[in-house]
Amino acid sequence: MVELKTETSLDAMREAGRVVARALAAVRAAAAVGVSLLELDTVARGVLRDAGAASPFLGYHPSFAPTPYPATLCVSVNDAIVHGIPDGYRLRDGDLVSADFGAILDGWVGDSAISFTVGAARPEDTLLIETAERALAAGIAAAVPGNRIGDIAHAVGTVCRAAGYGIPDGFGGHGVGRSMHEDPSVPNEGRPGRGMPLRPGMALAIEPMLIASGADGYHPAPDGWTLVTDDGSRAAHAEHTVAITERGPRVLTAL
Repeated sequence: MVELKTETSLDAMREAGRVVARALAAVRAAAAVGVSLLELDTVARGVLRDAGAASPFLGYHPSFAPTPYPATLCVSVNDAIVHGIPDGYRLRDGDLVSADFGAILDGWVGDSAISFTVGAARPEDTLLIETAERALAAGIAAAVPGNRIGDIAHAVGTVCRAAGYGIPDGFGGHGVGRSMHEDPSVPNEGRPGRGMPLRPGMALAIEPMLIASGADGYHPAPDGWTLVTDDGSRAAHAEHTVAITERGPRVLTAL
């Protein structure tokens, strides 16, 4: 069932989204050569604490995972696509980092992700990240009343495929509200004019995931959480929580 949010509820989600945006900005600012992924999680936890917010990630235990998620931040490096668990790995010059974060504030959830490089960026990584951001922008632009879920999926997938990148099958966006994952699912590839109609009050996490080589294959790492590319190529991830409104898309997780 899809819950249509009131303007008041969307305003509350916007406040949760601001916490997410501040945390991701802090993580990006702290990410430098020699900094560990655990240290980045500590930075994100500090933003939650200061805001009086909680984490929808910490302790989350979907059916595919062997254990509850042990951190507040997902941080995926290089060939890791999503769901990377922070550990003692220390960032190296040229690493490509995708950081995914959520916050619960006053019972409402915000969810967003960014990708960036550490140190000297490889041109191909910069292009990959820029394309993920363009795909996200295209998906957001399609998130208007009268369109359908397939229009968002088609917009995202068209940008990704036109640039020659792969799209991990079966992973995409989702509804957001009182919990992190709600109906409907929002694929990263699809046919326009298909799927659930978009109605004012819907809140969706739109999140392109791109694989640099153009291949779509991935597999779980030994931790059972992290998804890595089959061919070792790099990946990027971009995400915003977006509300469908009569006035057009409202991004809830921007600064």
